[in-house]
Amino acid sequence: MNHKPHPHHAEFVELDQLPKLKHTLTLMHTLLILCAVGIWGTNFVIMKNTVLVLPPLLLAALRFFFTLIPAIFFVPRPNVRWTNLMGYGLSIGVVQFGCLYVAVNGQITPGLASLVVQTQVIFTIGMSVYLNSERLRLYQLFALMLAVLGLMIIGFHADTQTTLGGLALTILAALGWATGNLFSKRAVGVNMISYIVWSTVFSVPALIGLSLYFEGAQSIGLHLDELSLQTWSAVLWQAWANTIFGYGIWGWLLARYTAATVTPFALLVPVFGMGASSIFLDESLPVWKLGAAGLVIAAMLLNTFGARLVNIFENIKNKQNKE
Repeated sequence: MNHKPHPHHAEFVELDQLPKLKHTLTLMHTLLILCAVGIWGTNFVIMKNTVLVLPPLLLAALRFFFTLIPAIFFVPRPNVRWTNLMGYGLSIGVVQFGCLYVAVNGQITPGLASLVVQTQVIFTIGMSVYLNSERLRLYQLFALMLAVLGLMIIGFHADTQTTLGGLALTILAALGWATGNLFSKRAVGVNMISYIVWSTVFSVPALIGLSLYFEGAQSIGLHLDELSLQTWSAVLWQAWANTIFGYGIWGWLLARYTAATVTPFALLVPVFGMGASSIFLDESLPVWKLGAAGLVIAAMLLNTFGARLVNIFENIKNKQNKE
């Protein structure tokens, strides 16, 4: 099969060459993104149960190995530069999920992890503002303060279930997700399934190397020999439902709609995540945890919809001045 890309690659194209992005999701696209975030949110329960029987970096390596194989034999290489694929693959595969799996392995509860990782919304929009040379607005600074306050509350309540190291790793995972968003947004007009699959060419070797270094070849061999059908099913769910379907839909929509239109749906991930963790893992939801969640989600909402609120208030003010 010929996997040669088109000679004109689509990595970091000029901003004026990007297609005009839409602001309003269709009903079908809304249902697709809701399905994706629902899978991501409830997956934190599966993730937690799986790292109990598999070392976290090995789990990440297996997830992306089965994203890569056998799909790579059936989809052509996307029309992007290798550097774009590498950037996305390392950002999502290594930084986001490498850090997230290590954190969920006893350093942060799944419900809180599903909340903290959503700071990717601020990172995504913030980096978009920076790269487009836009000035930071007052409401964005206020949103950042709310998010930091929420994270400080979580840090203040650090214990054996949620450590400061786990919190830091989860924030780093959020930064990896946001960076991956920017790479996928620059992959103009590509098939997102092909893009996801081929990016794992870089994720898999890096994760295998990290697993060998930190978890050891002997431990990897022992765990692989003892894997049950249930664990293999969980690994394949991570690869096919979460990665290929979830991130394929996410990246595909980011290439067609503005970041401010798509990224707010990620706010539903902690709703699914904290709810599923409470139901299936008996994770407690004390007042401080709900308060921190409220602050972080409020920050995401303000950061996303602040510009619209400012415009509404300015229009009202202008009408009053005319009268």
